[in-house]
Amino acid sequence: MTSQNASTAGVTFGEALKVWGRIGLLSFGGPAGQIALMHRVVVEERGWLSEKEYLSALNFCMLLPGPEATQLATYAGWRLHGTKGGLAAGLLFVAPGALVVLALSMLYAAYGKIPVIEAVFYGIKAAVLAIVIEALLRVARRALRTRGDWVIAGLAFLALFCFGLPFPLVILVAALFGFWRGSGEAEVHEGAFPSWRALAGTVALWAAVWLVPIALLALLLGPDHVLTQVGVFFSKLAVVTFGGAYAVLAYMAQAAVETKGWLSAKEMIDGLALAETTPGPLILVTEFVGYFAGLRGMGSVWGGVAGAMVTLWATFAPCFLWIFAFAPYIEAIGKRPKLSGALAAITAAVVGVILNLSLWFGLHVLFGHVERMPGWFRPWLPAWAQLDWFALALSILAAIALLRLKLGIPGTLALCGVIGAVWKLAI
Repeated sequence: MTSQNASTAGVTFGEALKVWGRIGLLSFGGPAGQIALMHRVVVEERGWLSEKEYLSALNFCMLLPGPEATQLATYAGWRLHGTKGGLAAGLLFVAPGALVVLALSMLYAAYGKIPVIEAVFYGIKAAVLAIVIEALLRVARRALRTRGDWVIAGLAFLALFCFGLPFPLVILVAALFGFWRGSGEAEVHEGAFPSWRALAGTVALWAAVWLVPIALLALLLGPDHVLTQVGVFFSKLAVVTFGGAYAVLAYMAQAAVETKGWLSAKEMIDGLALAETTPGPLILVTEFVGYFAGLRGMGSVWGGVAGAMVTLWATFAPCFLWIFAFAPYIEAIGKRPKLSGALAAITAAVVGVILNLSLWFGLHVLFGHVERMPGWFRPWLPAWAQLDWFALALSILAAIALLRLKLGIPGTLALCGVIGAVWKLAI
């Protein structure tokens, strides 16, 4: 099942492939940067989704386990060209970053940190900060239409940034409030929802795509083999990663380091830094962990590559299950006042979520050390003495290049990457 409007009816599959590939190559900055990039390309430049459709899809993806930006790309591809479009968009969103992370994991395992690569990504992160802030302002202007929307967005931000409340709880409260506030008659009859038979068939197919290879590993290699353990561990993780990578990193790091012993705490921290500065979803840090698990468990580089591939499969195959099974419901939900009210409240809350991600990302770009305060009031606070003035200047330069000079995202990233590399290597 797919849905197209007039603006997307003439889009060829080849044209879409080029755009998905471009997004995959430029998707720096974690969820905030990726949501900003897709909004700019898919909504503003191409008009493939309207503002309302984009925000509704983003809201829905926020409710699903797994990386929301990957699922948003998959949904956009599905809207254009059905299942093949969703597969193409999702795979191309992940593939460039996955290849980069695999290459850097291999280099890191062999040589440790690579100064030149770190220097280039230093400038890129500063540029992404400008892209993120621009997108946040655009989305807020269009999503927050009433005083109530502003209140919901502000409360969501405070709950996440200042009190550290669980992401699913914040979204659930917003949804319940919106559902309670919604009123009116449904615009469509119940048949607008896909049939239960169609849903069951889609779930069965994509659950098999995801889980059968993991079961085969257990049958062929045994349940104690490192590849089986990697597949099972990251399959479990894929089901509980509500709120994206940030919500599950602490659990994953503790389990991978202390329980499994796949890598050291220092290596885990370096892997997270690597994933934050490369294209693709932040959850690609799992690939770094999987590489080290295979490398040490099987004693070879090829074992590491196998561990990385199993990790990628267990992490991202579920994304296609969630989207292909539940995406047909998004439009139908929007035509039922109670459910539409819940989704509208989530839309406002998501602005607060994006602000939280943006501020978290900005603090980590501009300051050498950031941590939460202890206690019940737990905002993120930077070490003010460690402000990186050059990173701040680069972010301002990126904003000028992007907004005033109209250099575009690729040009802005390249400019700041070169300047940042020269600066970091010179000092």
